[in-house]
Parts: sequence; structure tokens; C-alpha cells
Amino acid sequence: MTAMRRLPTRTLLPLLLGSLAMSGPTLAQEAAFRDDFNQLDLTRWYVSDGWSNGSHQNCTWSSDQAKAANSMLRVGFAPVPKGDRQYRCGEIQTRKAYGYGTFEARFKTPSGSGLNAAFFTYIGPQQGKPHDEIDFEVLLRDSSHVDTTTFVNGKSGDGTTGAGQSHPLPQPSDADFTTYAFTWEPDRLRFYIDGELVRTMTEPATIPSNPQRIFFSLWGSDTLTDWMGTFAPVTSPIAMEVDWVAFTPLGADCAFDDSILCQDNEDN
Repeated sequence: MTAMRRLPTRTLLPLLLGSLAMSGPTLAQEAAFRDDFNQLDLTRWYVSDGWSNGSHQNCTWSSDQAKAANSMLRVGFAPVPKGDRQYRCGEIQTRKAYGYGTFEARFKTPSGSGLNAAFFTYIGPQQGKPHDEIDFEVLLRDSSHVDTTTFVNGKSGDGTTGAGQSHPLPQPSDADFTTYAFTWEPDRLRFYIDGELVRTMTEPATIPSNPQRIFFSLWGSDTLTDWMGTFAPVTSPIAMEVDWVAFTPLGADCAFDDSILCQDNEDN
């Protein structure tokens, strides 16, 4: 496992959705849910549209790049200009923030150097909170691995960068669907890939404490070459396909068969 270079760019998101009146995960817990994306429920999801996270991003978030069809969410990247960027890219986030519990998603990605496909949670200054974040990121220059990391008050594990680790996948992320999950507790964070525990974090400086929104995104960069690789031009639309996503509050019972909470092992 290797350290991952990570930039806290989501502090730039101009979401303008209002501040969250929450004092901590245990005081503002939301109910369990599972979304199979039979449709894109806009009462649950906000679709990013009309901006980019910074100059490093070579695409503009576009609502036409986040669609539900055939019981699948497609988060896209397309060679269609929007604003001042050459490409369009997709991102969705929950309208609510979720505290301690188990977060799970099953998805497949495309491949391509300079692209990032992510399932993560985030909260930040736009909601009147510090920047806290928990990430699964597939850097698509190497679809055989996924990176995990956290941010606490805008900093990762060692206070600057370095909390990231790279994990081999059971199969390349562009070859088949993989289930990604993490269980977040006040003093521990565990990451799972297809039901197998791959990482446990217990250092207090690496464990977020603020409820966070759930995100899916696919974006590209011409400049972050040391982290994401040299961007390979995309000539036709591609997409990250999300089969389902679920959240179960800490302490709640297993709610569906695919959940890691249904596994009968000591990790859970």
C-alpha cells in the first residue's frame, strides 16, 4: 500500500444549499436507506451543475451527466464543452448529511489516465462546518486499485497529506462491478472491498466527527499528472455505473442481504 497525493479541492464547491443545523453525528442521525436508482430521486439527491472545483479540473459539472436509467445511475464524462471547459462531467450528492454508520455502494468505472471516479462523503465551509471527508477514489489510469483516505478539518492523517492508501481490487474496476463499504464509528473507521476488510483507521486525527453528505463523481484533470496521470483525451461519452448505494446508522441491524452488516464474522 502506498501513500496517495490528495488535494482538499472540495472546499471550493459553491453548493449554496444552506448550512446544516447539526452539532454532531450522534445528535443528527438520519434514517437508513438503500437506493437502487430506479429513478434519480431529486428529493434525496442534488445534481451539481454549472461550475468546476478549480483550475485543475478540465470539466464543468453538468446535470446531463448524472442520469438514472435501467435501474442504474450513470455518472458521466463527455467531450462536450460547457462554460470555459472542454468537457462535461457528473456529480451527485445527498441533500442530507449522515453520521456514524455503514456506507456502501456497488459500482463499475470506465478507464482512462487523468480521470477520477469517486464514492465519498464530504462536509465543509459551505454548510458552516469544517472540511471532513471519507473517500474511495479509483484513479482510472490504474483501474486495478482503489485509494482510501480521510480528511479531518481539511487535513489528512499526518496533518498535511499521507493518509491515503492504495488497495488492489478483486478485478479491474472497468471489468466488473465491485462493492465498496466503510463503517464509521467515533473511534474507528473500517474500509471493505467486496466484503473483505482492507483497512482499519484508529488514530483520532484521522477520524472525522461531522455528519457528511454522500457523493458520486467522475472528473478529469490536465494538471494533476503526478497523482492522476497524464490526461488521455476522451473522444466519446463514458460513465461510472452505480448499481446501488445504502446507508445504515451505527447500531442498526442488517437491512438487506448485500450489506456487510449481514456477514457473520468478527470484523462486523
